[in-house]
Amino acid sequence: MSTTTKELAVITTTKGDLTLEFWPDVAPGHVENFKKLAQKGFYDGTAFHRILKGFMIQGGCPNSKKGASGQPGTGGPGYQIKAEFNAKSHVRGVLSAARSSNPDSAGSQFFICHGDAKFLDKQYTAFGQLVKGDAVLDAIANVATGGPERSTPSERVEIISIAFVAA
Repeated sequence: MSTTTKELAVITTTKGDLTLEFWPDVAPGHVENFKKLAQKGFYDGTAFHRILKGFMIQGGCPNSKKGASGQPGTGGPGYQIKAEFNAKSHVRGVLSAARSSNPDSAGSQFFICHGDAKFLDKQYTAFGQLVKGDAVLDAIANVATGGPERSTPSERVEIISIAFVAA
């Protein structure tokens, strides 16, 4: 009998570590895509470019790297992946794929729910959850914001690296 070891992602940010577990049983393509991008360093040096306290923190855009051209929030890996809507609810700590109005437009951007956002259920692909770092999630969500949507952080919260560890 084989046992499957769960893999966790540790996102090291300038505010501390966020540890996530994945849901490959309901969103295998999104889990694989996130891991592939993280393992090749795609996320290193990106920032959480959209923060809405009580809703979510969003990152994963290559345009948020220092010196990058392009509007943060509009970049991706150069491809899109098909939606994997599932029964997992968008509650605090859930990791989900950001996308445009096209359901099959997710690429590299992701968000972590800071509050319950069940109105997103079965419209966005939930593919994991925060298992450690709740205070870090709060610290990021509490960064002052401005801009048209009042979601542009006034302080840069950078993703330094993402490492994978066995659960």
